[in-house]
Amino acid sequence: MGDEFGYGHDEPGPPTASTVRARLAADRADTLARAAALSRDFDGIVAANALIAVDDEHDPEGGTTAFERAHVAALMAQAREHLHELDQALERLDLGQYGQCEACGGTIPPERLEIRPATTTCVRCAGSGPRRG
Repeated sequence: MGDEFGYGHDEPGPPTASTVRARLAADRADTLARAAALSRDFDGIVAANALIAVDDEHDPEGGTTAFERAHVAALMAQAREHLHELDQALERLDLGQYGQCEACGGTIPPERLEIRPATTTCVRCAGSGPRRG
C-alpha cells in the first residue's frame, strides 16, 4: 500500500505513514489520559464508599454508587480496548498493512479510516459480519 493513505482532507495531498502514525499516537495519548482520569474517578468512588458503611441492599444510595462503579469500570474497559486497537493499527502500519481490510484484503475507504483510524475492515465486510465494539 506504500507510504500514502487517502484520508485527512485538511492536508494537501494524501497523508504519509508519518502523518498516520502521528494521528494514531495522538489518539493513543488522548485515550491514555482518559483512562487515567477514569481510574482516578473509580478510585474516588471506592474511597468515598470506604468512609461510610454502605449496605447496597438497604441504603437508598447504595444502588447509585454500585451503578457509578460499574459505569466507570465499563468506560475503563472501553478505553483499554481502544488502546489495544490503536496498538494493533500502529503494528499494521509498521508492516505496511494499514488500510487493508483483514476480511477481504481490499482497501478500506479513506473516509472510514478518517472516522475509525484503528478499524480493520472495509464498510462492506464490517456490515456483513458480527458487530464488534
